[in-house]
Amino acid sequence: MGTTISIEKALCIKCAKCVKVCPSKIFVQDEATKDVGTAFEDSCIVCGHCVAVCPEKAVIHSAFPADKVHPVDYTQLPTPEQMMLLIKNRRSNRAFSTKPVPQEKFDLILEAAHRAPTASNAQQVKFMLITDPEKLRKIIGFTIDVFGGMLNKAQLPFVKPLVKFMMPEVLRYIPIFKRIQADYEQGGDQILRKATAVIFIYTPKSSRLSAADANLAYQNGSLMAESLGVSQFYTGFVLNAAKMKKGKLEKMLGIDGVINAGMGLGVPLFRPVNYIDRKDIEVVKV
Repeated sequence: MGTTISIEKALCIKCAKCVKVCPSKIFVQDEATKDVGTAFEDSCIVCGHCVAVCPEKAVIHSAFPADKVHPVDYTQLPTPEQMMLLIKNRRSNRAFSTKPVPQEKFDLILEAAHRAPTASNAQQVKFMLITDPEKLRKIIGFTIDVFGGMLNKAQLPFVKPLVKFMMPEVLRYIPIFKRIQADYEQGGDQILRKATAVIFIYTPKSSRLSAADANLAYQNGSLMAESLGVSQFYTGFVLNAAKMKKGKLEKMLGIDGVINAGMGLGVPLFRPVNYIDRKDIEVVKV
């Protein structure tokens, strides 16, 4: 059964907020009577904007029954100063304790990530939470193997000149990765940095703007982690390895889709006592 939307005439105050906010232009207002009605309901992307802005609960939407609609107390929101301090203090802290992150904190991080916007409100972003040490070690091994193979090829006599011309940054990473590889062989971990958990954010292979959707989710989850005192960082090495060996990591983990973002997490050994200014902001005004 498709989406059904109607206006409770007895409650509607004809403010037209639903008309102004709907991205699909489903709501229409009669110029003479100011009555609000609906059209082209099959175009609804189920974003809920109409229900969220209606001050009288006059919008009746089949996807949002009463138990899914909650009042907002704006006095409970963080101040701009508090929000900015959280953003300034968010760091990729890779100094982890061996203590496990409590499940209730994972739940909040995942809910925050899940609530991020998605293109056309498709909501196709999915999550895998990995805390099994053996699986974490396999992820590290996969990443080491992929980069090791790539760097070995990059050093071949007939390949090196091409790499130097086309991808000079790869040659710069050769000595760095050799150290990472040697450390791994000694039982070290410069890939996940001994994080006790990883969250992979993935989407269906056919998903439109999947990378953007996943990384918006990552940012939400990252800020929630910071507010909870959970250290996290972006798993860039792993994601690059996954792109170089398309589908291999997903198959290894049983993921039906494409991994587009990843977060290593753990209880911090310590937290920063200062925040550091970034380079001066550059803004082009036109």
